Amino acid sequence: MKDSATPAKTDGHAPHSAERFPIVGIGASAGGLEALEDFFSHTPADSGMAFVVVQHLDPTHKGMMPELLQRVTSMPVTQVRDRMKVKRDCIYVIPPNKDLSLLHGVLHLIDPVAPRGLRLPIDFFLRSLADDQHERAIAVILSGMGSDGTLGLRAIKEFAGLVLVQNPATAKFDGMPGSAINAGLADIVAEARDLPQRILDFLTRVPQSGLDKPAPEPESPAQKSGLDKIVILLRARTGHDFSSYKKSTIYRRIERRMGIHQLARITDYVRYLRENPQEVDLLFKELLIGVTCFFRDPDAWNALQKIALPQLLTGTPAGHTLRAWVAGCSTGEEAYSLAIAFREVLEQIKPVGQFSLQIFATDLDPTAIETARQGRYPANIAADLSPERLNRYFVEDEGTYRVCSEIREMVVFAPQNVIMDPPFTKLDILCCRNLLIYLNGELQKKLLPLFHYSLNPRGLLFLGSAETIGNFTNLFAPLEGKSRLYRRGEHLARAAQVDFPSRLYLTPTAMPDDVKAIPTTNIQALTDQLLLQRVAPAAVLVNAAGDILYISGRTGKYLEPPSGKANWNIHAMTRDGLRNELTLALPKALRDKTTVTQRGIHVDLNGSSQTVDLSVLAIDEPEALRGMALIVFADVASPPAELPTGNSRRTPSRGRMAELEVALQRARDEIQSVREEMQSQQEELKSANEELQSTNEELQSTNEELTTSKEEMQSLNEELQTVNAELQSKVDELSAANSDMKNLLNSTDIATIFLDGHLHVRRFTTQATRIFKLIAGDIGRPLSDIVTELQYPDLQSDAREVLRSLVFSEKQVQTGDGRWIMVKIMPYRTLDNVIDGVVITFTDISVSKKLEAELRGRQARP
Repeated sequence: MKDSATPAKTDGHAPHSAERFPIVGIGASAGGLEALEDFFSHTPADSGMAFVVVQHLDPTHKGMMPELLQRVTSMPVTQVRDRMKVKRDCIYVIPPNKDLSLLHGVLHLIDPVAPRGLRLPIDFFLRSLADDQHERAIAVILSGMGSDGTLGLRAIKEFAGLVLVQNPATAKFDGMPGSAINAGLADIVAEARDLPQRILDFLTRVPQSGLDKPAPEPESPAQKSGLDKIVILLRARTGHDFSSYKKSTIYRRIERRMGIHQLARITDYVRYLRENPQEVDLLFKELLIGVTCFFRDPDAWNALQKIALPQLLTGTPAGHTLRAWVAGCSTGEEAYSLAIAFREVLEQIKPVGQFSLQIFATDLDPTAIETARQGRYPANIAADLSPERLNRYFVEDEGTYRVCSEIREMVVFAPQNVIMDPPFTKLDILCCRNLLIYLNGELQKKLLPLFHYSLNPRGLLFLGSAETIGNFTNLFAPLEGKSRLYRRGEHLARAAQVDFPSRLYLTPTAMPDDVKAIPTTNIQALTDQLLLQRVAPAAVLVNAAGDILYISGRTGKYLEPPSGKANWNIHAMTRDGLRNELTLALPKALRDKTTVTQRGIHVDLNGSSQTVDLSVLAIDEPEALRGMALIVFADVASPPAELPTGNSRRTPSRGRMAELEVALQRARDEIQSVREEMQSQQEELKSANEELQSTNEELQSTNEELTTSKEEMQSLNEELQTVNAELQSKVDELSAANSDMKNLLNSTDIATIFLDGHLHVRRFTTQATRIFKLIAGDIGRPLSDIVTELQYPDLQSDAREVLRSLVFSEKQVQTGDGRWIMVKIMPYRTLDNVIDGVVITFTDISVSKKLEAELRGRQARP
């Protein structure tokens, strides 16, 4: 949910309120010129919109796109200059070797940080477009390879903007359009020539002037009634109730769908939903747009790693497995981010294997959960992850990144409605980010005490950047800073505060006025619930493999969790007396699609005995439960004890005789079932034997092929040895050159420090240790962490400015002991002329400064 199970952000509005008009961001790459010409040749010159075109351009060649597009449109086409204000009815084209962003309607050019080949300029601009324009943002994706633009479209959808995608069938390269469509982000899919008119039609139904205001609350009775009906249709179609979400955010999303379908009134949209059930599904997905990314809000994640997790582990016994719940995990990025963050913290603790973490990640959207389980993400996640994390925790696979098994095994994904379903308990970490802001205040007051109940003492609550604990300061204590990290307080929440989720949860707005007057929320529902609790037998819903999906009633007498690792399989949890009977009854019921009943089963209950009737019902209807089975346990009252007679010791009672006959018949049934299974297995063994014989022949043929391949491999190995010798020679040359450079630097008596692009120490000379307290173990650490004698507080900012401007810096600074040092900062250029950090040299000029002072003193004398 969240990010997924939540309506997109629409409560806020863009901060600037000058003349407003739609700004359309267009992303195109390979094959994009033809699509752009098609698009603009069908765009009116007085549409009232501005267009910003972002492409993948060769940084070494002059861009010709403005001249090419000017041939097909009368609108002015301009290559962007820094701080250029966007005007309506104009086209702006990104220049080569620049990233482009938008702030308050002004375009800003930025030198790209990522090296060539890893740049994602379309994602970069669309994210800034979403942040600046909010609901007004419109994005168009045209022909191109790869997946650039997909992450930017997620940001557009978060703010309820409009997304249009060229039909992949008409695109020369369908990579970018296909990625957007497969991610479920496209509102409109059409040919490039048809997209301008679709935008104009949408703007006709959703006037842009209304978007300057916060998302509206439905005011008229027709609007309120229509909204209630839509919520009911959603609940009937999907089983999920959105009545607890903020009405304004839901209404904004409904307005968007009305604009796409050219419907003027909400009553028309209700009718459209009833006539087109698939539109209900689309609206449901619209409300579940999963806007998330890896390590969203980096400052908060840094606080988690540097403060919260170390404190949590300090009080945790060695060998303990911590439990975490990521509520509203969307497509899994946040859950995997938590796993990566935990592993990185562990690597700083020795030994690493002292602790482990089990993460339960849940979401309302089953499609998002399936994506999360696959752990496969587009290549443009490189924009959110450092190269070190990509190399360590991901595997490149056919143009995508797949989460490595080490991280994947830490996370269990499952569909769950945090509002309706029971929570996870005994947690050490509860991560619920960007969910509460979309829920009404009443529901927030229910969930926060529930989170307190779910957490262990000293457990962590991790909220989104715009979320707080409200008035529940007695339940949670904030950690340092503004990271939205809280520690569970020792205060015991009153029972009345902890309102456990229920599928029977109803909101007053959904009830007629005459029912609202009754103190009970829903008499029929409460009565049914009471009957289920007091009268209905205990039951368990399982799938064909025996995994428990739902439990009804008190099942403690029949099920018992096994020791060791948690196992929710019915065969592992069933008590001894029932296990054998259930092992036979469940497959028989599923195979024959019938009900199998076993009566008079004796179950041992801590020294006492209980007679139980076991029924296994194969489910065929409704379709959603087809292939599952309902297992019902019913206690059987013990027969009254018979009065002893004179020959009672010699003759078994009638009850005992009947019991023995039932046991005998059950044994016969078991023997017959085993016999049938053995016959079936014998036939399978015969088939397997034939397959093995066939496989043996194939293996013999394969063996001959392997012999041939071995000879080829030997030849290839000889070639590799030759190449290896050449490479070793190169390594020796590089080693010698490295030694020469080291001796040269040391002989110059100039202190030198090499920093990478993040200003982390890459290398330093011996003389540098006289100025900075450097040791060999400081390689890779930020320079700001190293103690220095220099009185130079601006060193970090000056180094960053050199990285940005590529202009060297030179300053004279003093040390604490009175020495004068000349500090020079220069860009570090590779042999390929790529900027890969900075070089800082420190030259002692104390003698010259002293002579200079003496000279000034002499000149000052008369």
